[in-house]
Amino acid sequence: MTGPGSLHDLLIESAARTPGALAVDGPGGTATYAELDARAGALAGVLAARDVRRGDRVLVWGPKTPDTLAAMQAVLRLGAAYVPVDPLSPVARVVTIAREAGARVLCAPADLLPRVPDDAGELPVRVGTAARPGAPVRTTRVLTGRDEPAYILFTSGSTGTPKGVTISHGNALAFVRWAVTELAASPEDRFANHASLTFDLSVLDIYAAFSVGATVCPVPTEVAQVATRLVDFLHRHRITVWYSVPSVLALMRREGGLLDRPAPGSLRALLFAGEPFAIHHVRELAAWTGARMLNLYGPTETNVCTCHEVRPGDLTRGVPVPIGRACSGDRVWARTSDGRTAGPGEEGELLVSGPTVFLGYWGRPPQRGPYATGDRVRVRADGSFDYLGRNDGQVKVRGHRIEPSEVTAALHTHPEVLEAAVVALGDGLDRRLAAFVHRAPGSALGNIALRRHLARSLPPQMIPDEVHFVDELPRNDRGKLDLAALVAHHNP
Repeated sequence: MTGPGSLHDLLIESAARTPGALAVDGPGGTATYAELDARAGALAGVLAARDVRRGDRVLVWGPKTPDTLAAMQAVLRLGAAYVPVDPLSPVARVVTIAREAGARVLCAPADLLPRVPDDAGELPVRVGTAARPGAPVRTTRVLTGRDEPAYILFTSGSTGTPKGVTISHGNALAFVRWAVTELAASPEDRFANHASLTFDLSVLDIYAAFSVGATVCPVPTEVAQVATRLVDFLHRHRITVWYSVPSVLALMRREGGLLDRPAPGSLRALLFAGEPFAIHHVRELAAWTGARMLNLYGPTETNVCTCHEVRPGDLTRGVPVPIGRACSGDRVWARTSDGRTAGPGEEGELLVSGPTVFLGYWGRPPQRGPYATGDRVRVRADGSFDYLGRNDGQVKVRGHRIEPSEVTAALHTHPEVLEAAVVALGDGLDRRLAAFVHRAPGSALGNIALRRHLARSLPPQMIPDEVHFVDELPRNDRGKLDLAALVAHHNP
């Protein structure tokens, strides 16, 4: 992995080494490295003709297909940064992200572009992703520096507006290079890409594969939560490296018959991240497969900054396995409430410094110094860490990081909602988002109508699993909304 430090170099180099090797293989289509590189070059020519230049932002809105992956590479080829948007995101959210990112172009397949109304003035120029090589396209590849933005991932924002986590080429490459070494990745590997392209887990699936000329096997969005189809995908595509949130593996176990079939002989690494994994599920998986099992940890702002490989001794614990030690060239430590560095047995907030720490939130001051994760940890005797929970109100549901305040803000846009609160209930696979809504007098607002309203501005993972209509919301003795009382009353 040489060159000036661009993520796009990974595709370029593999296309030169093994042009006929499969880069993408999935229900959405296949493409060799040579074909993917050619598609990226053709689309880069189209984007350049639309005046996309170094440092610009381009929204890439589409399903996990070779065309979408080629679009991401086309953007990088020009020295611009891509902004992935989930194909199920409503148009209102696409418009919001386009505005927040200051995007120059919206790149999407032909079936999605018509959904954007002509009067959506905030949206940029629109380009289809299906450019195909024809006459030679002479687009000079921009040699991008390590500290320049490569992509921006928009996450749930505490102010009610999505915030863009800006990741540089160097940030991503530090993680990818660590992952390739740790996994001893090779051209024979087949990486399952379960996570959405808007989720930082997908960075490993795509770029670790590209860096060694392996194959990415994208799991289609419509399959991602269907347990039986996921189990079939694992076997049929001869996956060697699986990476997902724990709740997906638990779903495959509970509803997909994962453990009823022998583990595929191809599987050699089972990776999970994004939320604590119940230890009884880890024990079952360890008994089912001889594959390595790694617990990866890190917020979007740092990607993976710690790692722990599951060992036999971990299976005797009554709590989730540790999140482990620093990786990806990062330094991590815990800071106590009085500002000290926590020692063995002590608790504190986890801080991260090093090459994977993001550039900053798009449109805001750059990140300076260590990144405070907001996660509480306990330092173990060997210097590794146990994860304890969040310091703030942010929650994770099925691996997705969600600010309940953003969902609450969307609820309050309905004219018949007087007051609302959103909390996470349950644990693990049963973790769910619940909304409590106080309606205006005489309102007949129902569950379906409210969900339809939310779907106009929120992605599917942020729409509450449960909606409870209440006469009033609980308050504490200071008159403030008592979210803890809601959780305590409704948790099983």
